[in-house]
Amino acid sequence: MTTNDQGKAQTTEGHAQRSKIRGPAADEKSAAPFTDRAVRDLPVPERGNRIYYDPGMRGLGVRVTSAGARSWVLNYRAGGIERRLTIGDASAWTVRAARARAAELRREIDAGADPMAERHKARLAPTVNDLADRFAAEYLPKKRESTQDEYGRLLRVHIRPALGAKKVADLRHADIERMHARIVAAGTPYAANRAVAVLSRMLSLAVKWEMRADNPCLGIERAPEQKRERFLTPAEIARLGETLAAHPERTSANAVRLLLLTGARKGETFAARWADFDLEAGIWSKPAATTKTAKLHRVPLSPPALALLTEMKAEADKENGRRAAHNLPPIEWVFPSANGQPLASVKNFWKSVCKSAGLTGVRVHDLRHTYAAILASAGLSLPVIGALLGHTQAATTQRYAHLMDDPLRAATERAGAIITGAGKPSAEIVPMTGKRGG
Repeated sequence: MTTNDQGKAQTTEGHAQRSKIRGPAADEKSAAPFTDRAVRDLPVPERGNRIYYDPGMRGLGVRVTSAGARSWVLNYRAGGIERRLTIGDASAWTVRAARARAAELRREIDAGADPMAERHKARLAPTVNDLADRFAAEYLPKKRESTQDEYGRLLRVHIRPALGAKKVADLRHADIERMHARIVAAGTPYAANRAVAVLSRMLSLAVKWEMRADNPCLGIERAPEQKRERFLTPAEIARLGETLAAHPERTSANAVRLLLLTGARKGETFAARWADFDLEAGIWSKPAATTKTAKLHRVPLSPPALALLTEMKAEADKENGRRAAHNLPPIEWVFPSANGQPLASVKNFWKSVCKSAGLTGVRVHDLRHTYAAILASAGLSLPVIGALLGHTQAATTQRYAHLMDDPLRAATERAGAIITGAGKPSAEIVPMTGKRGG
């Protein structure tokens, strides 16, 4: 080959690699129509691959690689662009089936379709993992930190492993039902229901973001949940108090003490600033940013809670005085961690405390239930209990209604005794039968 010929060959090859799909003129064209046996016997190239075109169908060919693999391909032009679409493995597609499929594709192409572009579009379509990434980046930051943690855990443990690889547009009601059923079968119906709830919110956003037209979570039947009602007994409260009083880790111990004395949520308590408290008036004003209802929650403090906070404030003032002497900014958090940020968790601390106090099956959140139970047992009304706990719906407080039986029974027994004369009436008794004497 001359130098000129080599230059022409390099130019032609480079052009083909850049933009041109080589057709029958550049590859091999069979002299006779293909048969299944002829396809199996097509020569194997020494390197790369070679396409042998079927004279019986325009653009249809068999690509043979140096490894001996054979696949049917179809060359076509759409929108002025040459395309090469792989139909399938030649060992699985007979000549007759490949020609029939090529004819179908040709009809679609003649009608304006572009099968290769549609296939590329499908490959690039967002998956549930892609949706979860956008959900985490755009939606979760607007939520409270505890909500972000819970949603993130549900995504990581349940949603991504089960459905992450699926295309958002291809997700079906049955796919979600299977995920829900597996989580329920694992013994965690609460997590199963929460996972569906989070996924439903994601798919509602997917509709808004035009990833699909509907939400397949709608209509998923939730699993029955057994509400936990664990209340500490007076003896357990006493043991817990003794353990907290003796514990060397004072910040976490005081945080738990305040949780029990106020019935506040963990997030509200850990994020509390000294500016939120009016210790002279005995009021805690929880900012909307820290409450579950996203509303300012103003509650009075009991004398024990106020005494605890007053003692802690004196210590905090001393520490901030030392910091000021070293030109350090004051610590504004009521429960600061070692890095100066608000306390994030007492998980490990709580485990050790429960072990020392002999408490079993008690969560930190059960301190809130215990506080509510004490209020109910003292005869306070459900609206008052709801107001102290920061409930916005009466149904949330209704779970404590049965705990009011004892004070109500005592009240009705007292009334009955007065009416029948068995007790000491504070006023004249009106007989229940007969006529009152004149």
